[in-house]
Amino acid sequence: MEWKGRRQSSNVEDQRGSGGVGNSPFGRGGGFRIPMGGPGRAGGGLSFGTIIFLIALYFIFRAMGIDLLQVLGDGGGQVNLPGFEQTDSASRANSPKQEETKQFMATVLAETEDTWNGIFQANGARYEEPKLVLFSNSINSACGFAQAATGPFYCPGDHKVYLDMSFFDELANRFGAAGDFAQAYVVAHEVGHHVQNLTGVLPKFNRARQSMSEADANQMSIRVELQADCYAGIWGKYTEQKGLLDAGDLEEALNAAVQIGDDTIQKRTQGYVVPESFNHGTSEQRQRWFKRGFDSGRVQDCDTFQAANP
Repeated sequence: MEWKGRRQSSNVEDQRGSGGVGNSPFGRGGGFRIPMGGPGRAGGGLSFGTIIFLIALYFIFRAMGIDLLQVLGDGGGQVNLPGFEQTDSASRANSPKQEETKQFMATVLAETEDTWNGIFQANGARYEEPKLVLFSNSINSACGFAQAATGPFYCPGDHKVYLDMSFFDELANRFGAAGDFAQAYVVAHEVGHHVQNLTGVLPKFNRARQSMSEADANQMSIRVELQADCYAGIWGKYTEQKGLLDAGDLEEALNAAVQIGDDTIQKRTQGYVVPESFNHGTSEQRQRWFKRGFDSGRVQDCDTFQAANP
């Protein structure tokens, strides 16, 4: 992608190295994230029995000469999610590679701003630009506490996209989705959730799923995610029209869509698939809806909720 020398967004908050403490991931408001092959959301508070167990465990370790509080304090109290290799991204926050990636993210965000400002204006509306928060290891958001292992996510509670840039190493090395346009697709997808929030799709979904069964909520979630993929494709179309795409860029995004499909991730992490647990869409669906937005460039062609078989 031809990005150097282009406008960079001022809506980037660099909180790398600041760390954070808080509640379980997405404890409030619900975040919309890139799936990582581990559990995306933690449950509620600890039960009384669990608290008693933890107290007993603490004194057992104290008897063995191990102070758990100090261990947790030194290590940030972080627990890796299955399928994600936790890295010390804070120690690499100011490396030349990370700084270049930061500049690239700011440029991609600026391009999404240009795209959606134009689309909203053409429809007589005003686009509220989201913030992109860069963090390392852990962060607090209006949707609760999250770690790098959560993956990139959009929080509708504060209209911000959260990203630990070490995710891109995981995307390239473990998921086989390298390339700058693959990275851009990730950001454009999360910005797509922001567009859904502004247009009322996310608030409606969050209200409806409170009374849905888990299976029905998963099916609705798939439609939400595929629409965000389609919106990312629309951004890709506008980027292509500006002459910013290099040979192979589209293929990078399409490959990324395949690699983070629910079926592909489950095959990679557990060796089998459980279709009823899908909540982001299969590789085929994700690729198809991104390509649909890219080919069309029209918002009306991204209505996954009206499609009989998305």
